[in-house]
This record gives sequence, structure tokens and C-alpha cells, in this order.
Amino acid sequence: MKFWYHFAILFEAVFILTTVDAGTRVGRFMFQGLIGRGWKKFGDVEWYPATVMASALTVAIWGYFLYAGVTNPFGGINTLWPLFGIANQMLGATALVIGTTVFIKMGKAKWSFVTLIPMLFMYVTTWTAALEKIFSPDPKLGFWSHANMLAKQLAAGHIPAPATTAAQAQQVIFNDRLDAILCGVFLVIMLGVLADAMRIWAKVVLQKKQLKLDEEPYRDRSEFEAAAQG
Repeated sequence: MKFWYHFAILFEAVFILTTVDAGTRVGRFMFQGLIGRGWKKFGDVEWYPATVMASALTVAIWGYFLYAGVTNPFGGINTLWPLFGIANQMLGATALVIGTTVFIKMGKAKWSFVTLIPMLFMYVTTWTAALEKIFSPDPKLGFWSHANMLAKQLAAGHIPAPATTAAQAQQVIFNDRLDAILCGVFLVIMLGVLADAMRIWAKVVLQKKQLKLDEEPYRDRSEFEAAAQG
């Protein structure tokens, strides 16, 4: 029991809390970036009201899915976990796209295979899993087919177990369809990120253009030590 207790606390602190924290920060920056295109002040990450509003919006979104998972009569593991897993792997694939782009923009395209190969693996596996979750005809696997199966049972006058009321069954149907739509949105975002990255790759590799680097240049440790002492 002591080992189990230690593992449970470690899992919560290292995995759940850090993932939620990092996801909330990324979501906040994304909302500020998107809304900031039309409202310049909102895009200022130093402006406190925008930070609070974007953070509240992000928390409200993932908070809804947490609530839906907890109250789902079929169990939150069936509703929340698949979507979380797909989104988590998509985030990893996106990070590898960015890493590959940085390599190429720095003029080190010959080393881009370090991130390009795992990026291709992540894209293929994540896309395959997401498409299976959306379009698989097996109700045990596909979001959409599971929702349609429950809808047919409900229309026939049967309340599918373990739901005890028609309202609970409708909730599960709504959650399944929402998960399917969000999976599709994730795939479109992944495709957009990759397409924009490939546009940059083509400029550097094929058109031989020198693009501006936004990343901080390499600084030796001695520079920081000298700055700290001086």
C-alpha cells in the first residue's frame, strides 16, 4: 500500500498536474495569438486582463471535458482518455515539426533527419489512430459508430446500459460526437502546421532563401557566468 500510495502521488504530480499546467499555458498563448490578430491589445502577453481571460477560457474548455468524463455513465475513461491520448501525441508531432523547421532555417538541413524521422512516425501513427477513432465501424472503437449505435437503441425505446435514463444516454451520444468532431479538428490543425512548415522548408532548401531566425543564438555558459559576476 505504501508503494501504491507513492506511485499515485507521483503520477498525479508528474503527469496530470504538469500536463494540465503546460496545456493551459499553451492554450492561453494560442488564444491570445489568435484573438490578438483582430484585437492587438489582447495579443500582448504582458497585459494582465488578456492573460486572465485567455486562461479562464482555456480552463473552461478542459474543465468541461473533465466534468463530462466524470459524469459519463459509461465511465470517463471511455470518453476523456482517448481524446487526451490523441491530443497528447499530436502535440508531440507538432513539436517535432517545429524542431525540423528550426534545423532547416538554421542552414543545418542535413541534420534535420534527427527530428524528421520521428516526426513522420508520429504523424502516421497519430493520424491512423485518430481516423480509427472517428470512422471505425466497430462501436467499441469508433466514436461515431458508438454514438449511432446508442442513438438507434434509444430510438427503439431501449436505454443502453449502464445508462439509467434517456438523458444519460443522450449525454453519451453528445460526448461521442463531440470527441469525433474534435479529433477531426485536431487532424486539420496538424495538416495545417505541416503544410506551413513545408512551405518554409521549400523556401530554404529549394529556393535557397535565407530566412530570419526568431530563436535565440547559442551562448556559451561562460557568458552567463560573466554576466552574473559583473
